[in-house]
Amino acid sequence: MAEQGQISYALFELLNGLNLESKQHEAMMLLTVTEDHWPHTAMISVGEVVALNPHLLRLALWPGTQTTRNMIRSGQATLVAFYAGSAHYVRLRLSRLAELPEARHPRERFAAEVMSVREDTAKYAEIDSGVRITLKEPSDVLQRWRETIQELLE
Repeated sequence: MAEQGQISYALFELLNGLNLESKQHEAMMLLTVTEDHWPHTAMISVGEVVALNPHLLRLALWPGTQTTRNMIRSGQATLVAFYAGSAHYVRLRLSRLAELPEARHPRERFAAEVMSVREDTAKYAEIDSGVRITLKEPSDVLQRWRETIQELLE
C-alpha cells in the first residue's frame, strides 16, 4: 500500500514523461462523474499525464469532451492504472491550468494533487496487465506526446 497522497515509485516511473517509446503500449482509465451522477470512464495515455513528483501530476485532455467537462465542473477524478503487478487507484483533486496560446496541441490542462492512493493486489493471482494499446502511427503519436508532456511542464 502506498502512502496516502503519494503514488508509488513504480507508478511515478511510468508517469515521469521519459522514455515514452518503451511505455507507448500502456494506457490507463480516468474516472469522473457526470452531472447526473453517473460514472464516466475514459482512457488516458502516458502522453497525456506527467508526474512532477509523487504528490502532483499534470493532465492534458482534449477540450470539449465529457471527461474534460466533468473535471472542470467537479475538480475531481480517479486515475486507475494496472502496472507493476498492482492495480493503482489514485484520487485526484484538480485545478485548471492557464491556456497556452502557442500550444502545438491545444489541450485543457490540469494540475492534479494526489489525495489518496490505493494499491490492490490479489494473493491468489498475479495482475499481468491492464489496458494495453498499439499505436497506429507510433512516430507521429510519440512526437505529439513528447510535445504535450513538454507543454504540461510549462
